[in-house]
Amino acid sequence: MHEISRFEDFVAERADALLRYGYLLSGNPHDAADLTQEALIRLHRAWPRVRQKQAPEGYTRMIMARLHISIWRLRRRERLDWALPETAQLDVLPSGIEEDLWRALGALPRKQRAVLVLRYYEDLTDAEIADVLGVSRGTVRSHASLGLAKLRSAVPHPSEIDGSSR
Repeated sequence: MHEISRFEDFVAERADALLRYGYLLSGNPHDAADLTQEALIRLHRAWPRVRQKQAPEGYTRMIMARLHISIWRLRRRERLDWALPETAQLDVLPSGIEEDLWRALGALPRKQRAVLVLRYYEDLTDAEIADVLGVSRGTVRSHASLGLAKLRSAVPHPSEIDGSSR
């Protein structure tokens, strides 16, 4: 019974942060909620083992990253229906340069976005990212370089904005 309360405490404390992490990975609040829920279900199954190692959040984030990758691998094989919905559904984005950054990040290919999120949000090394994504370190560096170049070309540097307004 004590282990259940520890799991509940962990979920209460870290669920919002895990949901934000899921959003960074997927770029979609609905997919983020699905990733978070599935990861917490899997964490619950492994809770006694994970709790002994004192690493439940890292374990959960690893699950989420791997789930995200497996999902986009499946979607890549799906046949897409190009019929547009009758009404547009837009999420409210931050304004200004943050909006440009979120749009540019969302426009990146999934692998590049995943590498950048794991590197700059999770602060993982190239070797750790390669292990999570199941690719080589060279591929990680390549995706990071390409993704950063696209972000830099799509979003002006804040000093350029400040300098042009004077």
